[in-house]
Amino acid sequence: MMMQATSSQFWLTRPFGERATQTFLGVLFAALLIVTVLHLAVPQGHPLHVNAYTVNLFGKYLSYALLAVAVDLVWGYLGILSLGHGAFFAIGGYAMGMYLMRQIGERGTYGHPVLPDFMVFLNWDSLPWYWHGFDMAWFAFAMVLLAPGLLALVFGFLAFRSRVTGVYLSIITQALTFALMLAFFRNEMGFGGNNGLTDFRELLGFNLRSDATRLGLFIATGVALALGYILCRAIVTSKLGRVCVATRDAEARTRFIGYRVERFQLFVFVVSAMLAGLAGALYVPQVGIINPSEFSPLFSIEIVLWVALGGRATLYGAVIGAILVNYAKTIFTGIMPDAWLFALGALFVLVTVLLPKGVAGLLGHLKRRKEDDHPPKEAAA
Repeated sequence: MMMQATSSQFWLTRPFGERATQTFLGVLFAALLIVTVLHLAVPQGHPLHVNAYTVNLFGKYLSYALLAVAVDLVWGYLGILSLGHGAFFAIGGYAMGMYLMRQIGERGTYGHPVLPDFMVFLNWDSLPWYWHGFDMAWFAFAMVLLAPGLLALVFGFLAFRSRVTGVYLSIITQALTFALMLAFFRNEMGFGGNNGLTDFRELLGFNLRSDATRLGLFIATGVALALGYILCRAIVTSKLGRVCVATRDAEARTRFIGYRVERFQLFVFVVSAMLAGLAGALYVPQVGIINPSEFSPLFSIEIVLWVALGGRATLYGAVIGAILVNYAKTIFTGIMPDAWLFALGALFVLVTVLLPKGVAGLLGHLKRRKEDDHPPKEAAA
């Protein structure tokens, strides 16, 4: 028992001994601290003051970063190019949105104590069975992880058992998210149809429109990103991670030496889906809406672009890519909204040609050059 506990603890704490992880966590928590101080301590009107809108925007970027880490886990280390992770993100967001809608109660436009406003407008007589329980925070937060995890478990079991791989698996994941998008657009599904879920008021009793709540959500998203990153690093640096990399590079050979590859694929795929669902749940209260557009296949493809631009199979590169691309999107859509997709395509082509390993690969190359130019004194002696 003692040996098992020690082994388990070592497996979970192994990432803390890596310089890359230490640097990532240091930069992340420093950013959280700086934004918090500039928001609270610096008075409004000062050039360094970070207003509530910017805090909210940064929180959105961090939720996207967690989603990118989830995609990099399956694509970078398992070789599964998922074009459907937007579905897991959206399901987690809908689970959070259902809880937030149940918290409105009689304060809604129609004043119904149980039914959300859109159900009253559509003449629903009673609450659908799958909405029950979402008035309780613990149940809703559990469903944030369990709903996308269960979908990934069923989908992954059928796909990996049938040994669907490569481009065929990518097409199937994209078909999954497209089918869910079409289903959630229907009013009779009971999820708000085209308009989705919105007009949220409070979370755990805290007013979502207050600056303090927005700051708290920003910090919570940063902590979730740190924990998600550590979990993924713990997976990829373990024996499980080595088997995943072997599966990515030579699946047939890995099967030949006796590993049940589909079990490893299924486990990592489910973990990734649950992280994506958590990202969606953190995204919704900060943005204030969740609708079927989050299921769009284009969004799932955009997530893959974040990872590719940042650097596949690095995890921290996925974070860099998600933040850089979405910051650029904010700037470009404000200046030239019609040109954003062209700019994103051009950026992807340039990085693919000039930086095939992404921004993380460039940083690694610069680090190696610096070490070559300034070798340790012992080596020079």
